[in-house]
Amino acid sequence: MIDQILKEVKPKMHTATENLKSELSKLRTGRANPSILDDILVPYYGSKMHVKELASITVPDLSQIVIKPWERNALGDIETAIRASDIGLNPVNDGAQVRLILPPMTEERRKEIAGQVKKAGEETKISVRNIRRDAWDKVQSAEKNGEATEDDKRSAQDELNKVIAEVNSNIDKIVVDKEAEIMKI
Repeated sequence: MIDQILKEVKPKMHTATENLKSELSKLRTGRANPSILDDILVPYYGSKMHVKELASITVPDLSQIVIKPWERNALGDIETAIRASDIGLNPVNDGAQVRLILPPMTEERRKEIAGQVKKAGEETKISVRNIRRDAWDKVQSAEKNGEATEDDKRSAQDELNKVIAEVNSNIDKIVVDKEAEIMKI
């Protein structure tokens, strides 16, 4: 019973860490990254599709993203969807492709984004603590129900503390690396 509870905890915590990485990859860092377009849905022929499903996305240099739709009809829809999104960039439609030019980031904007990174890291730590708390509750009820001994409970507590320390260390490293990337000019 205790082993099963501990086996369930690690994948959940790993998923929380992966979600953090995914969220942070969407933040603008001063260099062009196509992942900022991942959440943009384009209404096209009656359904909503992601930009990458409608076009090829390339990064010709550090400050530019080029979106070349496979069908020219999608060009205006892609441009409109980008304008309506919250990424804060103005698309330039040249009739064949959409160009996104990323302006250089100011020091103030870099600090603001670094703050968002810290906040996302803290939110992930909170979700990891919640996962740990749920597992600990299950361990305690297993002991109350006679499915586990006091020693099992202590070893589970030690294992949970070890896992959460490892995951928190990993989260801290992800946050520090992303902050360094953002603050780098």
